[in-house]
Amino acid sequence: MPTNVNPTVRRRRLGQELRRLREIKGMTAEEVAERLLVSQSKISRLENGRRSISQRDVRDLCGVYEVEDHRVVDSLMQMAKDSRQQGWWHAFGDIPYSVYIGLETDAESLRVYEPQVVPGLLQTRSYAEAVISGALPEAPPSDIEKRVNVRARRQDRVNSTEQPLRLWAVIDESALRRLVGGNQVMIEQLEHLIEQSHLPHVTVQVLPFEMGAHPGINGQYAILEFPDAADSSVVYIEGVTSDLYLEKANDVQRYSVMYEHLRAQALNVEQTREFISDIAKSYTR
Repeated sequence: MPTNVNPTVRRRRLGQELRRLREIKGMTAEEVAERLLVSQSKISRLENGRRSISQRDVRDLCGVYEVEDHRVVDSLMQMAKDSRQQGWWHAFGDIPYSVYIGLETDAESLRVYEPQVVPGLLQTRSYAEAVISGALPEAPPSDIEKRVNVRARRQDRVNSTEQPLRLWAVIDESALRRLVGGNQVMIEQLEHLIEQSHLPHVTVQVLPFEMGAHPGINGQYAILEFPDAADSSVVYIEGVTSDLYLEKANDVQRYSVMYEHLRAQALNVEQTREFISDIAKSYTR
């Protein structure tokens, strides 16, 4: 396995392989849990990559699945060891959405719909500080600063000159008209959004109010796609206390179709830049 693959993706690939071995054996997660005297949720979390996998976990599971090829077992054990390495985000301490950051770091493309705020990867520092402070009114300044720094570090994927993240953002008009941090902060943010939209790997479209009801009316979501065919696409839905990750092909397809409708209903790239520019002017009055 390439050494540049981050631990989140390693866990995910290992989990997929363990699920495959279980299915070949014809066992349910509940049956495996009973054999190992652990909870069914542990088996599920190991398989979906949401939980750190130890070499002992791999050894025990390979025993249950009667994997006799030592080369396979050794390979899985090495994957488990590699998956316990720390990604860059661990240097910032406990980050509640670290699983998402790991996926985003390794993604080849990201399609995001944002109804309330400018997408995090396209935020200025001042705007990010105001958004995070508003969303977490009881958080101490140190936590706010840490989250802002993590967000700035994530933006390296967008601004990279080597293998940048392919980003497509559909933003609801309400996100542009919501006064966050004051007029000057909004002017700088909207100008930055226009500037970023000129990057060859970034596409920004605005969904104006006049479009009425649309497929994204139920809220924010993102679709992550990866360069390796072995890594299935993921739909990410952010929550207040927990996040949702959808990986089943039918779920990803459904959200992808929704996104195509959003792109079709939104203003095109040039119209979007003019629209954002007009809103920015409104903050100078």
